[in-house]
Amino acid sequence: MNYTPEELRSICLKRSIFDGYNKKQVNNLLSLIDEDYSRVIKENEEMKSKINSLNEAIQHYKMLEESLQHSILVAQHTSEQIKVNACEKARLITSEAEINATKLLEAANLEIVKSKGKLEEIKSEIFSFKSKTEALLQAQMEILKQISIE
Repeated sequence: MNYTPEELRSICLKRSIFDGYNKKQVNNLLSLIDEDYSRVIKENEEMKSKINSLNEAIQHYKMLEESLQHSILVAQHTSEQIKVNACEKARLITSEAEINATKLLEAANLEIVKSKGKLEEIKSEIFSFKSKTEALLQAQMEILKQISIE
């Protein structure tokens, strides 16, 4: 406790010439000292308690920080894995699409070859039909020419 100069003067022990120190003044001073000492001890205990509490809070936050750092590392690792998996999946999809496109092109080319073959066959049949029809018509014309001459 901080005392003003007036309080200190009133507290000071006054020595009487014949009796020594005044018991009442000594007891009052000891009482004040006891109160101040008790208050300081109490404040000291409160401060120690606060320090312990704050240290516990610091430890708690350090553990949270470590946990968050670990979580961030796990999240980074997971995101890298997802990225790698996505790239691999994209590569597989592209590869599959290229294979399917190649198969479709081969099937289309085969269909074109078949169609060309069928076209040539039809052309051949038309040529054959035309030739037979011409031959038949010429034969018919020859018959008609012979009929009109006779």
